[in-house]
Amino acid sequence: MDIVDRIKELREKIEYHNKKYYEEDTPEIGDYEYDLMLRELKDLEQQYPELATPESPTKKVGGKAKRGAKKIAHDVPMLSLDDRFSREEVAEFIAKIQNEVKDPVFIVEYKIDGLAVALRYRDGKFLEGMTRGDGVSYGEDITENLKMIDSVPLRMHEKLPYLEVRGEVYMNNEVFEAVNERQEEIGAKIFANPRNCAAGTMRQLDPNVVAERDLSILVFNLQAVQGKEFTSHAETLDWLTAQGFPVPKYFKCTKEEEVWDAITLIGETRGDLPFGIDGAVVKLDNLADREKLGASSKVPRWAIAYKYPPEEKATKVLHIEVNVGRTGRLTPLAILEPVRLAGTTVSRASLHNQDQIDRLDIRIGDTVIVRKAAEIIPEIVRVIKDQRPEGTVPFQIPDRCPVCGAPAFRGDNVADIRCSGINCPAQLARLIIHFASRGAMDIEGLGPAAVHSLMEKGYLKDIADIYYLKNHREEFVANGITPRPRKKVASDARPQKQKENPYQSSTDNLLTAIELSKDQNLERLINGFGIPNIGKHTGRILEENFPDLDAIAKIRYDKYKQLKDKEKQLRKERNKIEKTLKTSASPEDLERLNEVNKQLREVEKERKANGDIKGIGEVGIKAISDFFSEPQTKAILERLEKAGVNLKSRSSSNVMDNRLEGATFVLTGTLPTMSREEATRLIEEHGGRVVASLSGKTTYLLAGENPGGKLAKAQSLNVEVITEDKLMAMLV
Repeated sequence: MDIVDRIKELREKIEYHNKKYYEEDTPEIGDYEYDLMLRELKDLEQQYPELATPESPTKKVGGKAKRGAKKIAHDVPMLSLDDRFSREEVAEFIAKIQNEVKDPVFIVEYKIDGLAVALRYRDGKFLEGMTRGDGVSYGEDITENLKMIDSVPLRMHEKLPYLEVRGEVYMNNEVFEAVNERQEEIGAKIFANPRNCAAGTMRQLDPNVVAERDLSILVFNLQAVQGKEFTSHAETLDWLTAQGFPVPKYFKCTKEEEVWDAITLIGETRGDLPFGIDGAVVKLDNLADREKLGASSKVPRWAIAYKYPPEEKATKVLHIEVNVGRTGRLTPLAILEPVRLAGTTVSRASLHNQDQIDRLDIRIGDTVIVRKAAEIIPEIVRVIKDQRPEGTVPFQIPDRCPVCGAPAFRGDNVADIRCSGINCPAQLARLIIHFASRGAMDIEGLGPAAVHSLMEKGYLKDIADIYYLKNHREEFVANGITPRPRKKVASDARPQKQKENPYQSSTDNLLTAIELSKDQNLERLINGFGIPNIGKHTGRILEENFPDLDAIAKIRYDKYKQLKDKEKQLRKERNKIEKTLKTSASPEDLERLNEVNKQLREVEKERKANGDIKGIGEVGIKAISDFFSEPQTKAILERLEKAGVNLKSRSSSNVMDNRLEGATFVLTGTLPTMSREEATRLIEEHGGRVVASLSGKTTYLLAGENPGGKLAKAQSLNVEVITEDKLMAMLV
């Protein structure tokens, strides 16, 4: 292919992927692959300037305002950033700035992987907001949707005449998982990654959808301001923080080594962040020097983005299994030879649908390249076909449900294949398996094989039936209902004689495990219910704030909404009274103010009783309310209570002793003799608390083999790092 054809091909591909990414929120390739294409085109245009054109994607910001959307004109261009892929390229940028600016200071920040937006404020009030659009002329009006994001301030503390800021709307990883779980339940589109989900959500016509999905924002640049002057970027970030805007963590640097150290630290710890990043941004701090350097038609000359290469590794496809979701959707899953990737062990990756399997031509036995999309979700990038073993055949999702045998069908214009069986037991089986799993009630022996066996024989029709299986012990032993233990084989290869019924041991072990699970804490029970958007983390919050399951079951979403409205009215009334009291303090107004404050305290107490607690959003409150309002839920709870299952929050009776009281632990790496679940339980039994993320308030980092980035972060925060042996010594 000659140079002219290659340049033409690159331009067409980049324009195509720009539309997929910026306008349709359905990218087909990763950021790194796209960036490399853009870099190649840029290099070719520099080598052959006669072939460069003003319409080339290297000369303009990707994307444009969505057709049909209301547009808002840009006052300040929302430009892209020039990308760098190596330390040498970063050093070249630093040196160039140092040659043009005296004693420059640089700011290094996270490059959030989300949707770029601009927000405008007039007289301290939020006026309007827009997407980047074409970056120069117009963006899409998303004002109402931005108002639904809790972290977007609707009022500033300082009422400046005008302010425009630029930020990134994103979705936390935990929120993303909850959204996709909900999408699966209602049979809607599954999002590939948090960035796609955030961007697609912000383009929703219904602002209520935005509110339900719990988006966040980080503001990283002050675009324009009236009524106040600043000299540096760091100064603007600190001021924006004081005004209530969430801003990214930043590092102030003066030397190339310091800049690179900051980039390296961000790269090493990005796996610990609750949100995705796609790089680090290096900016000149002095605002006057920025003006001096200016910008091209596409990028500022005073900033760059360093892009981390995605970690990719080769592994083998051992098997492809097809799971049936709660809505009947058949999802192919590649079972992989385990491989360490971005700080965790990856042993499976979703293949999404038949179209994806066909596109990659994945077969059982293939060697494949695996990476984590947006550093979160394992995905297969490609097949190494020259390592394909002989005799492999293309994989086809079966045309019958692997659970119930009913025909599986693919609807018109959709990629998903679904089971047509109206009584498919997949949902119930998955719920019971989840209920008995280690992260929930931890019932050893009640795995998939046992669950399916017990369901087939009619012993399990809901989760409460688990605690009444003891009534059928003799039947299980006599008829071999539970999975039979493996026979021991003697040296002469003849089976040893069984002195007792071979099913007696497995049956008794299972029933013992069920009895032990009755004493699990409430957090695990709530997680075991499989309530949409409610997992172990939310279960812990509920357990810490409610005395028992009965109190949680009284949470009502309608009541919560009424209380929110009442609180809003009372706050308005209080503000009105307080304004009146500034000019005249009448006894009647003072009495009314006291009464309003009393009512607000009562409303706050009622709101908490109806689930309005930090860490539980409106979507969660509704899910809890809906679940516990169902008659079948009430019946199951009654049977669980009758069976003696613990329905109370953890108390001193659940704690061996309090020697770890007040201590907060974070776990990382692989421990020598126990799982993380076992370590967590041990810490909690001695009064300690286990959290997911490190902070300055963390007491200990319990580190095992391959601790990842959390070890460096703990050292930077002066958090004491301990081993499993040290933990056990603390408990002696």
